[in-house]
Amino acid sequence: MRPHRPHRSIRTPRYIWQLPDWPHLTFDAAALAAPLAQVHRAQGVLAGAWPSWGWHSDQATLQVLTQEVITTSAIEGERLDQEAVRSSVARRLGLDIGALAPSDRHVDGVVDVVLDATHNYHQPLTPERLFGWHAALFPTGYSGRLRIRVAQWRTDASGPMDVVSGPVGREKVHFTAPPAASLPAQTQAFFDWFDAPPAGDALIKAGLAHLWLVTLHPFDDGNGRLSRAVGDMALARAEGSSQRFYSFCAQIQRERKAYYEQLEATQKGPLDVTAWLDWFLGCLLRAVQGADVLLLGVLDKARFWQCWAGTPMNARQTLVLNHVLDGMEGKLTNARWAAVGKCSPDTALRDINDLLALGVLRKLEGGGRSTGYTVCMK
Repeated sequence: MRPHRPHRSIRTPRYIWQLPDWPHLTFDAAALAAPLAQVHRAQGVLAGAWPSWGWHSDQATLQVLTQEVITTSAIEGERLDQEAVRSSVARRLGLDIGALAPSDRHVDGVVDVVLDATHNYHQPLTPERLFGWHAALFPTGYSGRLRIRVAQWRTDASGPMDVVSGPVGREKVHFTAPPAASLPAQTQAFFDWFDAPPAGDALIKAGLAHLWLVTLHPFDDGNGRLSRAVGDMALARAEGSSQRFYSFCAQIQRERKAYYEQLEATQKGPLDVTAWLDWFLGCLLRAVQGADVLLLGVLDKARFWQCWAGTPMNARQTLVLNHVLDGMEGKLTNARWAAVGKCSPDTALRDINDLLALGVLRKLEGGGRSTGYTVCMK
């Protein structure tokens, strides 16, 4: 979905922010008691496992934050280079992961936003802080080829802000944001509420914060990413920890269609947002429960490098193998190796043949140009 600015006005109430009692969101606490209990139980199980992870916790944190940065952008249709993200996170956490990819200003900006939200969760959320995050997301002042207002609230100079999908000329309007003139007062009300102690369960507050800010849609672009960052900040406050071993954004990306459907239905619905919170808690539960898969991946990766410690490999081979071990989608082929390693197909084939001879890689069944490979243990 993307922002769009038609020259028209909103005549009839269609959206939640147009209702008389906005932004006083309500929900059925009894209906949410069971999903809340499930999430808290899963968080407790996960927290109880942390001490046993030892030094693996740093690698798990690196993997989670890398996923968080990549997927919060992927939800908006933007693909970031995994190795660039991983290197940027490692630099900021002071972790030694061997050869680092060159710094990328755009990637570093997204990483800075995610890290500030989750590691400095106890600091107040202010307009200046949100402006800083927005500037980090758009360091050039452009979103694609479009010049945007950076670190400033949007205006309605070109008409109301619509969120649309579909080809140009046949756009489908999913949501129209509140008038820009109301943003200073509306965002201040949000900041005051966000930094006040939660009146109920802090996880409910995280779900409400995500929904409220994305409904205000205060910027020309980047509203989804900033709303998810604020939601992550609220989750860190709820957990009282900057350390997290699950990626909520990665789970949202897996359920992207349902995420947008729930947002649209809620933004066109009544002030009772029980259905949104029920979906939010369910998605959060699946993210927490999925941490087991992430931990197994971290442990498998650690065992792999322990197994092949001392085996001579060049920097490109190490980079590509790390990419595979971090959960690369699809099978490893010669073409994929060349793409990840940024080398020619001939160089990729030499790298692969060296590792086949050492036993680090094994050829999968099948042949030709689609021949696949998998990593091996001794």
